[in-house]
Amino acid sequence: MSRTKEASRLWFAGFADACCLHRVVALCLRSKKLSIRTGQCFLLNGFIFLGSIVLLKSLVIPTLEWILPENCSQITSQDSCPFSRVLRLYSFLRSALVQLFYVFWFYPLYIFSIILSTMWYNDIAKHGFAAMEEQPSNQNEAVALESTTEKENLVDLGGVMIGIGEQVYSILLLTFFFLEVYALGFVPYIGKTLSFFLLSWLYAYYCFEYKWNFTEVSLDKRLDFFQSNWAFFAGFGNPCVLASFFFSPLVGYGVMAILFPLFVLTATSSRAEQAIFSKGRKEKDAGLGRLPLFYAADTFSMWVLRLLNLESWEQVQEKKMH
Repeated sequence: MSRTKEASRLWFAGFADACCLHRVVALCLRSKKLSIRTGQCFLLNGFIFLGSIVLLKSLVIPTLEWILPENCSQITSQDSCPFSRVLRLYSFLRSALVQLFYVFWFYPLYIFSIILSTMWYNDIAKHGFAAMEEQPSNQNEAVALESTTEKENLVDLGGVMIGIGEQVYSILLLTFFFLEVYALGFVPYIGKTLSFFLLSWLYAYYCFEYKWNFTEVSLDKRLDFFQSNWAFFAGFGNPCVLASFFFSPLVGYGVMAILFPLFVLTATSSRAEQAIFSKGRKEKDAGLGRLPLFYAADTFSMWVLRLLNLESWEQVQEKKMH
């Protein structure tokens, strides 16, 4: 029961941490560049993308239904309908015109939004990190120590290759984890629930990854810290997923694209990860225990790396053992 209470406490702490949007306002007031980038995300994904969906459903489709009616009663008052073939033609034309709207506007805009937003998210995290208040001295020292260690490990050509191997492994890991989330969504009865929680962890990891990149936290430390504090990150990711989980895919993407920068900034200004620097490993591991969230994704990732004869990640593990 004590473990359940601890898990609930950490989950609530993560949920509350994600909802601290006042920190976003404070960071935007300190940085003009951050305000501009955040505003651009709102403009592209909110006003243009979601606005286009609202325009389609509230204006374009009703106009097409008026020009190309779907019911015989809109054409004639007779009980029998002599225009059934015409109505079928109208239905085909309406569907074709709506599909053209998707093909030539929504789908290109969707791809454009993904590419541009991905670049903007990194800028938002960078400007948010720069706008943060000065960190406590003990964390500064720990971050500096971590950064120094990382830089010492990456000074030679072998270190550069190891860094590239980490990036390749990270991309594969998150890709397979996303595919795992997608596949579990089709499991009867429990699929949606499992997908919801795994997607919460995925979004939480994405949000904190920007800050961990700037503080140069090594990949194995990120994964260990994340999986050792799984309850907190489940809580942090829940608001991200709740905001878009019950919408259609396009609307859900638009909502998430608006809110994701805000959660990135709350993660950037969060103090939750101080435990990775300030507490001993035994003290940290004495809590709920490590949950192997990425076990399946890690297995597939290592299989692909061995298949492609990429041994950089194995070199990372060997180097850390010496």
